[in-house]
Formats: sequence, structure tokens, C-alpha cells
Amino acid sequence: MKPFAILALAAPALALTACGDNLVAAKPLNVVSGHIVMGATPDRPAVGYFRVQGGPQPVQLVAVTADLAQRVEMHESVRENGVVTMKPLLRADVPAKGDLVFKQGGKHLMIWGINGAAVRAGKLPMAFVFTNNNNERILFDMVIKPAEGAEAAADHGAMDHGAMEKGTEKAAPDAAKK
Repeated sequence: MKPFAILALAAPALALTACGDNLVAAKPLNVVSGHIVMGATPDRPAVGYFRVQGGPQPVQLVAVTADLAQRVEMHESVRENGVVTMKPLLRADVPAKGDLVFKQGGKHLMIWGINGAAVRAGKLPMAFVFTNNNNERILFDMVIKPAEGAEAAADHGAMDHGAMEKGTEKAAPDAAKK
């Protein structure tokens, strides 16, 4: 009878341990890294790059906002017929247990009018809004870096981001063609 009593007590403990392992294994949705590169000149927008680590369910990133910036937009660089164009993104998929990466040459943020105090502090608090839990918001401080010189200007400065505000797109000439 004693072996049965020990087994009866051990079974619930083992079941709870197994449940705990499943809870620990499911990592939550999270913004895990990111930074902003200031525009080459004060009148140019800054650009933001980041990585979101997906949680147990697929979601979509539907907005990124900042109280200390005039405007934040999600964009994607796309090469069509040898020409790089900018397309606004309304949403971006975050796969379950996968990553969504906004990086140079692909998806990125365009940020206009960052408050001088945020620039001096070297960080911009941002809210990332997702399509789960009634539009869950994750707050993340994006590190602000100075302009990367001519390379940063060439990457985004030649593209007319202002034209997108009016609903039109202007393509930047392909840097490889002369």
C-alpha cells in the first residue's frame, strides 16, 4: 500500500512540473532590440530599425508611435525594375516564436521631428502596437545614433518620403546605374 500512496502523491507533483515547463517554454511577444539613426541633415527624417521576437501566437504589428516625435511611419524598401521605391506598410506579420526584423534595405521606420530633449538624452520612448489582447502595446526605448554620414544620406536621402504623404511615390534612381 505504501508504494501506491507514494505514487498517488508523486503524480500531481509531476503533472504540475510538466505544466510549469510548458509555461516557461512559451516566451512572450517582445521588442528585443532597436535603434534610430538621425537624418544627415535636420530636415531629413530619422530611420528606425528593430527586432520583435514573436510569442506563442502569430500577431501583426499595426503601428509604432512616439509622443516625442511629430510623425512615425512604417515603410518598406522595394526594388522593382532596377528602381528602389518606398512603400508604406499598414501592418507587418510577427510569426509565432519567430522574428520580425526592420533593417536597412528592407522594412524600417521613418521618424520626423524628434524632440530635441530626446535627441540629447540619446533615446526615444516608442510604443509598438500589435493585433492581440485589444491592441497590446509594448514600450521600448530606441537608442538614438548620429547620422552615419554619406551612406545614410544615400540610403534614404535620395528617396522622397514627403511625396508619400500626398499619396504618391517617387522612385530614387538606382545607385548602380550611371
